[in-house]
Amino acid sequence: QVQLVESGGGLVQPGGSLRLSCAASGFTFSNSFMSWYRQAPGKERELVAVIPSTGGSTNYADSVRGRFIISRDNAKNTVYLQMNSLKPEDTAVYYCQAVLFVVSAPPYEYWGQGTQVTVSS
Repeated sequence: QVQLVESGGGLVQPGGSLRLSCAASGFTFSNSFMSWYRQAPGKERELVAVIPSTGGSTNYADSVRGRFIISRDNAKNTVYLQMNSLKPEDTAVYYCQAVLFVVSAPPYEYWGQGTQVTVSS
């Protein structure tokens, strides 16, 4: 059974920090690209950050670049999103996504359940 279990969300003041975690099981985590998405009320789901299986060549949305850091620990089957200098506009449900590329088939895509991040004074 494939599972992506997120944790670490909550309420934080502007300028504060949070670290989200996503624990993966049921697939080959070390071969997957991992991403964080977010969806704010009334808005479309937005790609926040991407990290490849090697851990290099990370990419970020312009709105979070320089403030957020995506990382992974393949030994723990976990991907993280360190969020610093949080702003009210960062308020959203954050989702982790796994994409597993395989030969001669479409890639497999898995999603976590989401965790709420609220930035408010």
